[in-house]
Amino acid sequence: MDRSQLEHAIRAATEIIRHDTVVIIGSQAILGSFTEDELPLEATMSEEVDVAPMEDDDAQSLATELDAAIGEMSFFHETHGFYVQGVGMDTAVLPEGWTDRLVRVNNANTNGRTGLCLEPHDLCAAKLVAGRAKDRVFVNALLEHGLVDVDTIAVRLETVRGDDIRRDRALAWVRSSAGR
Repeated sequence: MDRSQLEHAIRAATEIIRHDTVVIIGSQAILGSFTEDELPLEATMSEEVDVAPMEDDDAQSLATELDAAIGEMSFFHETHGFYVQGVGMDTAVLPEGWTDRLVRVNNANTNGRTGLCLEPHDLCAAKLVAGRAKDRVFVNALLEHGLVDVDTIAVRLETVRGDDIRRDRALAWVRSSAGR
């Protein structure tokens, strides 16, 4: 995926749900902070943009609307080679203060609409708490390329609340990575 595809996803998602702002919480939020040329391949391999409508209802009706219109196996996906996964704001377990660090993507390519992307260290913390192998590959690639700092990720992980077991596993992984 590249930055123009992220911008297209923001533009399409905000049009569909009729809101000016969405939050990008999946791995492709990294494109809010870096261009595809600055990123390792492991960071841009996904063809999915996880988009959380900011003002969704408890049934996540807007997220469901995104899935139906531009989700996996949709005409949009077939046409553009990527898709939007509508998700809830609570999909990712995030560090305290993450909303203060969101990275704005707002330009002519988004038709003046805004995608609020997770800051890279917050994104890495969320990925490590999720604990999937592909998430560790993603974070490891960013670490190896010097795009994120292991100590900052550890500090952010220490503020994660709600899933102590997965947070502690993530912290152990980060601390073992620090001794590279």
